[in-house]
Amino acid sequence: MATPIPSTYLKNPEKAQAERKWHVIDVAGLTLGRAATQIATLLRGKHKTDYTPNIDSGDFVVVLNAQKVHLTGNKLDDKLYRKHTLFLGGLKSRPAREMLATRSDEVIRRAVWGMLPKGPLGRVIIKKLKIYSGTEHPHSAQQPNKLTLKSMRG
Repeated sequence: MATPIPSTYLKNPEKAQAERKWHVIDVAGLTLGRAATQIATLLRGKHKTDYTPNIDSGDFVVVLNAQKVHLTGNKLDDKLYRKHTLFLGGLKSRPAREMLATRSDEVIRRAVWGMLPKGPLGRVIIKKLKIYSGTEHPHSAQQPNKLTLKSMRG
C-alpha cells in the first residue's frame, strides 16, 4: 500500500529563522491602533509568502517618535492603563496622557502585544520590537530600511 501524500506543506523551521529584515517606522502623527496593526503584521511575518502561524518568521521593527503617536477621540483622558502590585488595594491606574508623557514606549508595546498571540511564541515575537521616544536609534549596523505606514490623518 502506498503512503499517503500530506495535504499541507510545512516549511523547515531553521529556514524561517534565517530570513530576518530590519524595518524603521516613524509613528509621529499616526493613529496608535492603526500603526500597531501594521507593526504586529511585520513582527509576526504575515507579509511574507512563506508565513506559517506556528513559526516565528517575522522581522525586527524599530519604532521612532513614540511620544508623538496620536490617539483619537477622548482616549487621552478616558483610556486608562492599569497594573496591579499584587498587594491588597494595589490597583494603579494612569491615563493615556500621562503614559505618553512618561512611558510612551509602553503605550505602543501594549497596543502591539494585544495583537500578538499569547504564550511562548508571542513572547519571542515581542522581543523583536524596539521602541524609542526620539529620532535616534542604535540599530544602524543592521542597515534597516525605512518604512512609511499609511496615515489616516489628512
